Amino acid sequence: MTLDMTHPSIADLARRARRRVPRFVWEYLDSGTGADTATAANRAALDRIRLVPKPLAGPVDPQLETALLGVDYALPVGIAPVGMSGLIWPGAEVTLAKAAARARVPYCLSTVAAATPETVGRHTGGMGWFQLYPPGDPDIRRDLLDRARGAGFHTLVLTADVPVASRRERLRRAGITNPMKITPRIFLDCALHPEWALTMLGYGKPRLVTLEKYADVQTDRPGTAHVGYLLRTAPDADYVKALRDLWPGKLVVKGVLDPAAARGLGALGVDAVWVSNHGGRQFDAAPAAIDALPLVREAVGPEMPVLFDGGIASGTDILRALALGADFTFVGRAPHYGLAAFGARGAAHVFDIFRASLEADMGQMGLARPADAATRCAL
Repeated sequence: MTLDMTHPSIADLARRARRRVPRFVWEYLDSGTGADTATAANRAALDRIRLVPKPLAGPVDPQLETALLGVDYALPVGIAPVGMSGLIWPGAEVTLAKAAARARVPYCLSTVAAATPETVGRHTGGMGWFQLYPPGDPDIRRDLLDRARGAGFHTLVLTADVPVASRRERLRRAGITNPMKITPRIFLDCALHPEWALTMLGYGKPRLVTLEKYADVQTDRPGTAHVGYLLRTAPDADYVKALRDLWPGKLVVKGVLDPAAARGLGALGVDAVWVSNHGGRQFDAAPAAIDALPLVREAVGPEMPVLFDGGIASGTDILRALALGADFTFVGRAPHYGLAAFGARGAAHVFDIFRASLEADMGQMGLARPADAATRCAL
């Protein structure tokens, strides 16, 4: 049987992924922060959005290609940055970059990935974006950008919603530390999931390899956090201007829920704004990302591209986001569920699910283009 018969939804992939990886890995991937209220709110708010089918529309030939920031993508959805993907499944960053290249969708590599931009860049097929956790040291900032650009990443994403570390209580209960410590409980958890453990042995313990080059840089921050947090600063408008001066490609600011903050980004040279509550992983009292989306869209006007992530698990959810003002969407957990469930085949299947779901829903709604979803929104 094909995966489409046995695992036709993202939820099916998530269930299998949960069985195949150690508990601490599942908690790392699936958890939010606090009581997971913001994560649950993302799902509940998406489910409230109703899209109206259109009877007597005649045959529809959905065209899913979507232009964004000067690139034509095959689908209006890409892979969002997820730190330490290589913990979720060994070699994840390269596998997902290859999957995105085959699907012709963007893949955004995290600063705190378990693979360097130099390693991943050759596999992106022109689909590579690079996500930046902002280093305070200007020399490190410049060097990171030079490395990303030299590796072929053409779009820079500044994550602006992590001025401090979140607590992520589920991770603490699962015994996760960074750097990772192999406690007896973690060792037993790995032993009970031999396929993951044996594959991991072939790759070695995942590390923040992109940042190891800068590990000896002196900072004024306490030395109890991993190197990513030791190097990181809380960005402001001047930081965005500095990035604009340094980066010749497209510049995106991610983690924007506040319309007032979004309104001034164009004047700073930002090419797109990314509405996100970090998958509910940073601030448990944050609004659902989809609730903030139309407010941000109104604030920035019709010309500024608006990107969105926050709980997307189907083509229906993609159309919901496009209906409320997004130009493009991203998913973080879904491709990792697929990867942990079935390896590279599962990651590719995620985009098959999105494609089939989009085509079915657009046929119901009488839409030739995903961007027209706003015309069928019941809100």
